[in-house]
Amino acid sequence: MRRPPMVAVIGRKHSGKTTLTVRLSAALHERGHRVMTIKHGSHTFNIDPATTDTYRHFHEGGAERVAMAAPDKFALIARWDTELQPEQIAERHMADADIVLCEGFKMSTLPKIEVYRIAAHAAPLFPETESYRGTIIAVVTDVTDLRTSIPVHRFSDNLWLPKLTAQVERDIMSLPGAVS
Repeated sequence: MRRPPMVAVIGRKHSGKTTLTVRLSAALHERGHRVMTIKHGSHTFNIDPATTDTYRHFHEGGAERVAMAAPDKFALIARWDTELQPEQIAERHMADADIVLCEGFKMSTLPKIEVYRIAAHAAPLFPETESYRGTIIAVVTDVTDLRTSIPVHRFSDNLWLPKLTAQVERDIMSLPGAVS
């Protein structure tokens, strides 16, 4: 199985991870890339309300996997005893992606983009350490005087998104073994 290029968007709660993931996904899509995403949640979820047939198949029928197929989309709900790592999910279900953006997974070994907004939190998620420089490829922030050796994209720069998109293409998608 092929593992597509991957990057995780991380940050503290309410820092803007979803917004950044969606905007980066759209920018990469506009450049002609096949983008897929994985959202990490710390709690269980239901994508099918109790009134749906798929809910009944899964919860009442005890089906291990339930697929919902429509003319324009497909969803698969599956049970698991052990949470898969994002790399395993991408290999199994997203091997044909040009890039997979992961929201969350801050403890993974994936390269990461941290979103840090001073309005949400007083400090970035990770301090400036050797391990930080090894996994964080960029910080996107509203802080004008943030000092770090990692590339910083400031929301005040009107070109922050095109610059970040180009960095992801260069630093993540062009890695050896990456296909796009």
